[in-house]
Amino acid sequence: MPGVPEVGNRKILLVEDEELIAAVVRDYLLRAGYQVELATDGFTALHLAAESNPDLIILDRMLPGLDGAEVCRRIRKTMNMPIILLTALGTEDDRILGLEMGADDYVTKPFSPRELVLRVHSVLRRSVKEFAPEPTVELAGFSLNPAARQVQLHGEMLALTAREFDLLAFFLRRPQQVFSREELIKAVWGWDFGDLSTVTVHVRRLREKIEKDPTHPTLLHTVWGVGYRFDPEPVEPERPAPSNSQGQP
Repeated sequence: MPGVPEVGNRKILLVEDEELIAAVVRDYLLRAGYQVELATDGFTALHLAAESNPDLIILDRMLPGLDGAEVCRRIRKTMNMPIILLTALGTEDDRILGLEMGADDYVTKPFSPRELVLRVHSVLRRSVKEFAPEPTVELAGFSLNPAARQVQLHGEMLALTAREFDLLAFFLRRPQQVFSREELIKAVWGWDFGDLSTVTVHVRRLREKIEKDPTHPTLLHTVWGVGYRFDPEPVEPERPAPSNSQGQP
């Protein structure tokens, strides 16, 4: 497909029960050079994900048999391949639910098939070894191997999704620097604009895996009114200044 960079012969599991949408998306993916397997219900999706270990899953949110969010949650228990959620549910709560279940990205229906293919490529290029490997990062008990896309914390392997890995890698390479959600969504997701709650959810999920107490983070801090900062040495989290009803400083 013109305009879509080649990423090799990667395998995509497309989970979509609407016949027309499935046919169109499958055709675009095939023309872009991907292998495509199709599932039309949640239980088949789980079976194919375990059997064929695809490089990426495109997962419809509303499915017969088993809801897409539940499929995502179950896949995340044992597998870490990227998942893009297709959803006709446009509210922020619905989008956040999908991200909380472990999706790396989402696309809202109706969507452009070509845009979806570009989004697939954007996700995959960050999860495959396309470029010259960067050096291992050793910091604050973390050992991050970019070539293997693996990270250990105090010798224990962390089970991270593709986006969680990219987000942690970004922070480990830039300690003690504050980044806004807008800067993170551009640098880590590769989007010029997007739903900033995506960043919020991924930061929360990452904290659950690297912090002793995710509700009181000592490594990945919120800098109130600005963004987020990673501190190699654990420090007490910052607190927002208390409001003053009398208007005093």
